[in-house]
Amino acid sequence: MPAPIILAIDGNSLVHRSYHAQAGTALCGADGRPAWAVRGLLMQLVAAVDRIRPTAVVVGFDDPDASVRRDTWPSYKATRVDKLETLVDQLARAVEVLCELGVTVVVPPALEADDVLASTAAHGKTLGAATVVVTSDRDAFALIDESTSVLRIINGGVDASPMMTAERLVMLLGVRPDQYRDFAALRGDPSDNLPGVRGIGARTAARLLQEFGTAGAAFDDLDAVRARVGSGVATKLAAPGARATWALNCEVMTMRHDVPVRCGPLPLDGDAVARVYRSQNLVWTVNDALCALAHADPERLSVPRAVGPVWSESASSDGYARPRLPKLPPPPKHAQLSLFD
Repeated sequence: MPAPIILAIDGNSLVHRSYHAQAGTALCGADGRPAWAVRGLLMQLVAAVDRIRPTAVVVGFDDPDASVRRDTWPSYKATRVDKLETLVDQLARAVEVLCELGVTVVVPPALEADDVLASTAAHGKTLGAATVVVTSDRDAFALIDESTSVLRIINGGVDASPMMTAERLVMLLGVRPDQYRDFAALRGDPSDNLPGVRGIGARTAARLLQEFGTAGAAFDDLDAVRARVGSGVATKLAAPGARATWALNCEVMTMRHDVPVRCGPLPLDGDAVARVYRSQNLVWTVNDALCALAHADPERLSVPRAVGPVWSESASSDGYARPRLPKLPPPPKHAQLSLFD
């Protein structure tokens, strides 16, 4: 029997992408609340499940009210402007809608969706499962290993997005997954207000890691850096505060692997799927959603399903048997997809 597959989705990432990509539609739900980003998330959920055919799905969100990282490092994300009210509302609404759908949602107190993804991948290993992380955030590349891959959402949606493995990460960036945190810490992450080591960009960071294995080893042997990479690079690593900047970034970028997660198995209840997708005016997506999420005949509907939990729950030791899914037409092949797939 094939190994079970867990789909771990970065809810914040997908809602943000849908919010900006579809803001021009200004679509609202029947209750008058903005709904375009929620609709985008629901469409991407169907596309991801259709492509990956997972056994279970977990969606993680940032805690909107508290952050251990911001409390510990006040400069973290300090340059970000406050979220627009319509985005805040749709992030909250996304959690409500997914729970109504029956999808397992985890919002870890004072932590982030990245911590849910890392913890789900770790939990999957205890179940003998493979994990596919769905996100647009490059930080997830650090999670890639023999049982975890990353479907990185880019322009073109799920079908046009590359499935990143260890081999493909080396091809793309020149570093292994276990080196990615060092790579990102050297380069920095302006979106999180984490400046990198001054003068060290992505290309130089990759070269250092190829030569020395770790950034720490490079900092420890500046004479070797001077001889093998160049005196200019050695001077930049020797600059006051350079090593402290890298070390701080590594600390902030480290994802937690101990968030309790419960992997919600598929299929979902068909009536709940039909009701939720219709309530979001996704009538043209209902049949696809029923097929992918409920493994159900689209003709069957209409018994309500209880709303699922939102907050972290104790880990389950149950294994999962891979379900037999209905046959669906293959997704279209894109030139970009053929490069990575």
